[in-house]
This record gives sequence, C-alpha cells and structure tokens, in this order.
Amino acid sequence: GGSVKTGKMPEGEKMRQCKQEEGQQQKEEEQEGLIEFYSSYQELFQFFCSNTTIHGAIRLVCSKKNKMKTAFWSVLFFLTFGLMYWQFGILYREYFSYPVNLNLNLNSDRLTFPAVTLCTLNPYRYSAIRKKLDELDQITHQTLLDLYDYNMSLARSDWSTLSTRKRSSRSLLHHVQRHPLRRQKRDNLVNLPENSPSVDKNDWKIGFVLCSENNKDCFHQAYSSGVDAVREWYSFHYINILAQMPDAKALDESDFENFIYACRFNEATCDKANYTHFHHPLYGNCYTFNDNSSSLWTSSLPGINNGLSLVVRTEQNDFIPLLSTVTGARVMVHDQNEPAFMDDGGFNVRPGIETSISMRKEMTVRLGGSYSDCTEDGSDVPVQNLYSSRYTEQVCIRSCFQLNMVERCGCAYYFYPLPAGAEYCDYTKHVAWGYCYYKLLAEFKADVLGCFHKCRKPCKMTEYQLSAGYSRWPSAVSEDWVFYMLSQQNKYNITSKRNGVAKVNIFFEEWNYKTNGESPAFTVVTLLSQLGNQWSLWFGSSVLSVMELAELILDFIAITFILVLRWFRSRQQLSPPGPPPSSHSNTAFQDEVPGLSAPHRFTVEAVVTMLPSYNSLEPRGPSRDGEVGHE
Repeated sequence: GGSVKTGKMPEGEKMRQCKQEEGQQQKEEEQEGLIEFYSSYQELFQFFCSNTTIHGAIRLVCSKKNKMKTAFWSVLFFLTFGLMYWQFGILYREYFSYPVNLNLNLNSDRLTFPAVTLCTLNPYRYSAIRKKLDELDQITHQTLLDLYDYNMSLARSDWSTLSTRKRSSRSLLHHVQRHPLRRQKRDNLVNLPENSPSVDKNDWKIGFVLCSENNKDCFHQAYSSGVDAVREWYSFHYINILAQMPDAKALDESDFENFIYACRFNEATCDKANYTHFHHPLYGNCYTFNDNSSSLWTSSLPGINNGLSLVVRTEQNDFIPLLSTVTGARVMVHDQNEPAFMDDGGFNVRPGIETSISMRKEMTVRLGGSYSDCTEDGSDVPVQNLYSSRYTEQVCIRSCFQLNMVERCGCAYYFYPLPAGAEYCDYTKHVAWGYCYYKLLAEFKADVLGCFHKCRKPCKMTEYQLSAGYSRWPSAVSEDWVFYMLSQQNKYNITSKRNGVAKVNIFFEEWNYKTNGESPAFTVVTLLSQLGNQWSLWFGSSVLSVMELAELILDFIAITFILVLRWFRSRQQLSPPGPPPSSHSNTAFQDEVPGLSAPHRFTVEAVVTMLPSYNSLEPRGPSRDGEVGHE
C-alpha cells in the first residue's frame, strides 16, 4: 500500500504564515465594514436605541437591567408612536378633504353695465292667432258660467261673430272637452252638472284632468285657488295654440315706440342698436338692452344720472285677461350672453311709480378639480346646452328637462328651446302630451330625473345684488305738463293716465365691486409643516430623526431577507442531492474506475500546528505530531 506523510514546518515559517493570515483577515474586516449588516434583531435595535436622536429611545437600553422600567418605557414609547400617527391620520384626512379659504377682494374700476330685460306683462293678441284665441275665450266664458255662474264680459265683435265661428271652433272645442275644467271636493273628483245648486265655495277645489292616450290612467291637476286653476288651464290651451304656428316669426310683432317712451343711458339717448327683442308666451314683448357684445355700455361713475333710465307704457292694450292678471312691466338684470329667465330673477314695476334700482356687482370664482364639483364651461356636464348662450346652472336644468321631455313624451315644451329634429307639443298631433308633461314635471321637481345633480355650478359667475326704492311719478303738481308732453311726442292718449306709465332707473350704487375667490386651505407645504409639528411635539426630533427611523426600517428588511436566505440555503444543504445508493449505482461507479477492484486504505501523516491568538504573536511550541501507520 501507499503512504502519505507531512513533514514538520519550521518555527520561522509558522510565524510568517500567521502574520500573513492575520493581515489578510484585518483587510477582509476593513472591506466588510462597508456593507456590514447586523447579525440579529437584538443587535440592530440596541444600536438604534443607543445612537438615535429620538427622545426616549435611549431609556430602552439604559434600563435593560430593570425589567419594570424597560416595560414602562417600551409601552410609553410605542403609545407615543401610536398617538403621533393618529394625529397624522387626522392631518391626512383633512388634507384629502380639500378644504378652501374664502378670499374677499374689493376692486375699483370702470364697470361694464349689465344687460337689462324689460317685458310688457301683456301677452299680445297676435293677429296670426287672434281667431283661435277668440274661440278659446268663448269656451272659457261658457266654462266659467257653468262652474261659477260668472258671465265674463267679451267684446262685441266676439259675440257678433260667435255664430259664424261655431263650425270652425269644433276642433278646438273637442280638445278642450278632452281636458275639461272640473271641481274637486276634498278627495273626490266630480263633474259639476250644468244646473247644479250653489254650494259652499270653500268646500271645493278646481282643476283639470289629463289622461293618457288610451284613457287608462289620468292625472288630476288640482288647485286650491280658482284663479290659479283657470289661469293654468287657459295657459295650457294657449300654449297649444302657439305651438300650432309653423313659423315663430309670425309672432314677432315688436312695438318698441308704443312701449318705451324714453330711454337714456349716461345722459345719452338710446336707439334701436342698443336693444334686442324677443317674445315670451306669458310676459309678452320683451326688450333686452346692452346685450350687444361688440359695443357694451360702461359706467364711469355711480349714481342715478349715470345709469339707464326708462319711461314705459304700462297700459293693458289688446291684452289677454285670463293670462295676465297684473299691470305694469317686468324687469330683470343679468349678465351678457345669459338668457333672461323672467320667472326666476325678474320683478314687477308698478304703474304710476318711479322705481330706482341700485346694483352692486359681485363675482364668484371657485376652485375646480378636487376642491369642488364646479365646471369651467359646461363641456364636462352630461347635458346638452340647448340655449345659444354660455353655460349657467339654470340653462343646464332647463335643457335637461327639455331633453327628457322629448325622450319621454315625443315632443318639446313650448317655453324652452327646440332640440334638433324635435317639434313642439300640440294636442292636435300629440294627444296625451299634457298628461306626460305634468307627470314628468312632478318627477323633475322631486329630482327623479337627476337634473339637479347633473347640472353643476359654474366655476366663475357674476351676480348683481339689487335694492329698489319707490316714489310717485309723476307727482301731483307735475303730472299735467308731463302727460301733455307725452301726448304730443308719443301720442299718449290714455284715459287713466296715472296707471298708464311708469319710470325705471337702473344704476350702480358704488364704483367698487366685490370678488369672492377660493384658495386651497391645506397645501403640501402646510401638510409637511403640520406633520413636523406633530413629530416635534411627541418626540422632539427633526428631519434627520425621520431618516434614522427610515434607516432602521431598511436595516430590518435587509436582516430579514438575509435570515430567510440563510434558512432557505440550510434547508437545501440538509436535503439529499439524489436518491439513495443502490447496487445499480455501485456497479456504475465500478465501471467508471476499472483499475480499482477493491477498496484501499491509506496512512496519512499530518502536522497540526495551533494558530497564535489575535492578542499575542508569541510563538507556541510545536504540537505533537501524529502518525497513522499503514496496516
């Protein structure tokens, strides 16, 4: 057999080898310091608590020999952390609620005069529909006679032509009879016989019935006031007559000179270039001043002499008494490029009175995006704008109702703009549109249609705060010469002179105007400042302390990763690399080494030398040589 022997190493060679190994180990330690990680979680937390600038952490190390103090400071430390992060949660919740501050600014500048719309309050008996209106008046006369025993006075021409129009009025009479005016007693709707005995009027309500096309379902529109019921019932049939006109221009019968007797702005006379005209079904002829965006009026000074002054005729000439029950005019102040919704913002001017309206301009600018649900121009609102004007909330709401009207009822309501491809509702074509309209109106008011949620406020809007003062005009001592001048210049020949004219003054009260703006109340800078205040309050530390905490978290993750990696490798080393050896595998091994037919034993002589300690480099005596002899 063979023999392997290791000779003894000289003492000097041993010392030289130990120094080389020690120097190499020191170099490795210096290199490892750059990427050194802690060997355990205990070492990591002990180093952090001993060296961090966070107040209270050192107490966890100093009191480690006293378990009660350690437990107390541990609870106090983590409780403080919990309270601080609870405050952090409150700050984050406030930040993401996007609060705003209201900024109020007063500006002084030349003011653009707003648009002013003035209506006659006199629904005109237009020549294009005069015949059908006379027929409707005759039917209404008979209805009031049956219900209230009231004989409504009619013009002689109407009575004289009644017999000749009976045949032509059968079509209108048929539709009126389909929607009759009825009395309602408490909860029961009954028809009043023609020759019924007189009853207590307080026990009755009056209204009219609107039924579906197949008459299977009916809608009862009742009113506690007989005046309101008659006006609503007459207005319903009046709208149907207007809707039958193929061309709306046939109703454009402006009579500016007979309505506006005098017009002045900034002591200068107005002309036709300063107004536009439109017709309102209930308020009659309407005129909008200063609506031309190319040449807008501006007020250089406040006061009654630097505004708009109008003398208007308020006589009810050729009017429709069942539609208009008031005398005077209706005025509304609004911004340019906005429609005049006379029902919402207008108010009436009394006859024989000088009405002085002072204005204060007020602008509101809201923050969009996450701070509010306002819209810049309405392009992000899911409602088509049917008006030829800019977006406003009222424009959107009316457009929403009209679009639902066309979708549900198959026709458009006459008071609102006509969508493309639609036609106005008329019971000669759409028999049950009234039933559909009042049902839809009830859903609209209850917000079942969702119009009030879809239509958002504009981010920028201009409003005018109005205050009015009244005085008698003309006065008793001046009325004679005033009416004489009006009769000479404007052919003013009204019998009841005092109730036939009115004066309106509209002006800015002051040169200043108010701007209400919004600004973010909680910005990123504010959030960081508040977070820093909380951190300093609970731990008395700075930004570097936060970085120390971040370093602790990163080291914790790194140690966890290393420990998991070591555990995974140890599991792989403990598991066998392959299946257990078998006779087949031994045969294969013998086939690979044919020269070894039997196992051989070796004798190895080794010299074992103990390395010197790191604290001393003194040579140690040679260890005892061991030798294993070959048997």
